[in-house]
Amino acid sequence: MFGIVKNGRATVDIIFRLLNQPDFTIEFVLDTGFTEFLSLHPAAMTLLGFPFVYDIYANLADNSNVILPVHQATIIWNEEEREVNVLATGRLPLLGTALLDEHELVIQFTKGGLVTIEEL
Repeated sequence: MFGIVKNGRATVDIIFRLLNQPDFTIEFVLDTGFTEFLSLHPAAMTLLGFPFVYDIYANLADNSNVILPVHQATIIWNEEEREVNVLATGRLPLLGTALLDEHELVIQFTKGGLVTIEEL
């Protein structure tokens, strides 16, 4: 998988698959401090209709504790369908380290730099 560095952030496009709908792509910012799979703004979750799975307790970067709803989505990862948890939170779509497990991440931190994610 490949992405680019924009505005000092490593970004990767993730393809989503909904039942009886065309695939669509959302650009995610890689966040190595986020240990879950993905996060999307709560309004996006409502719009996309991802099924609710459960609530989790989360400790945020400002050390506050919150309860966040977790939804499930189907994405294309390494050219295969994969079910992942998506947290309904935040302003920016974030890609966390759970998706990077068993992968190598290389980021050329320069404007327009290449972001490479390869399976080990």
